[in-house]
Amino acid sequence: MLKAVLFDMDGVIVNTEPLHQKSYSLMFDDVNIEVPNDLYATFTGQSTRAICDMLIKHFKLPLGTETLQEIKRHHFKYLFENDNELDLLPGVLDLIKDYYNNGLTLVLASSATMENINNIFERFNLNPYFVAKLSGADLKASKPHPEIFENAAKAAGFDRDQCMVIEDSTNGIKAAKDAGIFCVGYDSLDSNQDFSLADLVVNDFKDISYKNISKHFSSVLSEK
Repeated sequence: MLKAVLFDMDGVIVNTEPLHQKSYSLMFDDVNIEVPNDLYATFTGQSTRAICDMLIKHFKLPLGTETLQEIKRHHFKYLFENDNELDLLPGVLDLIKDYYNNGLTLVLASSATMENINNIFERFNLNPYFVAKLSGADLKASKPHPEIFENAAKAAGFDRDQCMVIEDSTNGIKAAKDAGIFCVGYDSLDSNQDFSLADLVVNDFKDISYKNISKHFSSVLSEK
């Protein structure tokens, strides 16, 4: 029986991806590198620290990881405070309230920094619905490593087979599946991510309302 839902944040709860893309683009300009689209596509779901580590090695940059992170954070902070297009994804607040009102335990498991997580949750008043918020930036390994979802299940207080992850990235889906947790892939339809490992793929949150996902989750478990 489904007891807890572990939410990713970027691309699932809030559409911060355009802000991240603008921030990274400005950072690339600052350090004079050109990142091809196929390389940028691998960033989704990873922490900023992991991405900066990779960029430093790939482009042999004479900078420390913290310095590169700070450049990106500076641009993101400005955009977060000044870009009016930032908003929750369509239908996600209704989904969160639906799960909460039906007694599911909600945990946030994001690769974003805790500062960004708290900013988003305060801006959109999401704190009352979640029992815990976990940042992948606090862990040694970023998604696709399963640690963040293993920890999220513990924070929820339920076995992993009673939990469900909602993810929008290749890295996040792999992390969920490697943690042994049922995973819904949210496909925004303009995504270049691979959803093949997901147990279920949707592009409308109404498809995974409490009523719908409870039936689906129970039928999947009964087949095992």
